[in-house]
Amino acid sequence: MLDIKLIRENPDLVKDAILKKGVKVDLENIIVLDRQKREILSEVEQLRARQKKEGSADAREAMQEIKNNIKQKEEMLDKIEQELSVLLLELPNIPSADVPEGKDENDNVVVREKGNKKGFSFKARSYIELAELHQLIDTERAAKISGSRFGYLLREAALIEMALVRYAYDQLLEENFIPVIPPVMVKPDIYRGMGRLTKAQEEERYYLPADDLYLVGSSEHTIGPMHADEVLDTKIMPLRYVGFSTCFRREAGSYGKDTKGILRVHQFDKVEMFVFTTPDQSYAELENLVSFQEKLYTGLGIPYRVVSICKGDMGFTDAKQYDVEAWLPGQNDGLGQYRETHSASNTTDFQARGENIKYRNAEGKLEYVHMLNATALALGRTIIALLENYQEEDGSITMPEALVPYLGFNKIV
Repeated sequence: MLDIKLIRENPDLVKDAILKKGVKVDLENIIVLDRQKREILSEVEQLRARQKKEGSADAREAMQEIKNNIKQKEEMLDKIEQELSVLLLELPNIPSADVPEGKDENDNVVVREKGNKKGFSFKARSYIELAELHQLIDTERAAKISGSRFGYLLREAALIEMALVRYAYDQLLEENFIPVIPPVMVKPDIYRGMGRLTKAQEEERYYLPADDLYLVGSSEHTIGPMHADEVLDTKIMPLRYVGFSTCFRREAGSYGKDTKGILRVHQFDKVEMFVFTTPDQSYAELENLVSFQEKLYTGLGIPYRVVSICKGDMGFTDAKQYDVEAWLPGQNDGLGQYRETHSASNTTDFQARGENIKYRNAEGKLEYVHMLNATALALGRTIIALLENYQEEDGSITMPEALVPYLGFNKIV
């Protein structure tokens, strides 16, 4: 959540920044509740001071009155704190000053394009056509078993996914990432602390009421809280983790989009990067994360572009966000199209404040760490990119050299 002190001292700045994210806020009510909270806290402190002075046996009646008054004030304080917490949890993070202005994806800014788009002498097939040709993906049987927007990966596709996981891990271990396999269920209060369970987001989540647990939408959601209520040593930062998990999303609001295949599904696997660092390092670390994403795609020979996300299209928790979009030559009826496969975000101290993760600065004062998350490889979408970019006219699909040692084959025929 946002720092209440920031809201208190710069209400106009906060309101303007949040509105640019397309979120309507009741900032005035937050400011009123915050003032009431501080006033009551002051009154309680004064009553406790009186309570210490009125400690004699002759002052029992006065002591009881003070005690009753304190109890009444604390009940009022508890109610105000609950109301204030609910409102604060609905406020998104404030965009960084260098984030592009804009309302939606049409205002995002392409930073750079990399890689060679292969010039095919034939009409490029979509990954769905290629998957049908080689029996790599089965969404019909998955729909029979689980419903729409699920799929089976079969034969070489299943092996490619496993190879991609190890490829990503091996590359990132060289960059001092700690490998982790995190839980895929999370408690509601932890999820809320990560800024991933606002009222608007609840429809996107899968909830297990009998256990009071949510299925994660990304391994970010359980790697981030690993160090909740801890003080991290600056000597180990930036502290980098790379995690693999299955992810679950309802894809609320996307009905009718990408209904065929595995581009947009309810269950998918992903390799995720997560970083804890100090405020002075966090924006440099964001650029590092994007460079790691680019390194992974360059190694696979997938053309891509990096996009700076505008304020109106940015994620709820993000202060700055980049997307990486892969070139998919089989999309758009064989004309090709860029599609988002990665995101990288600096959430500054927003999530750290929700999970109470701090470090001690040079003066010995406790401050909140900065937390960042980034896709290493969205496995289903990377498989799509590989199938479409490495297809041959006869329908066969070669494999990039970087994956061959993990696969044991270099071509799907």
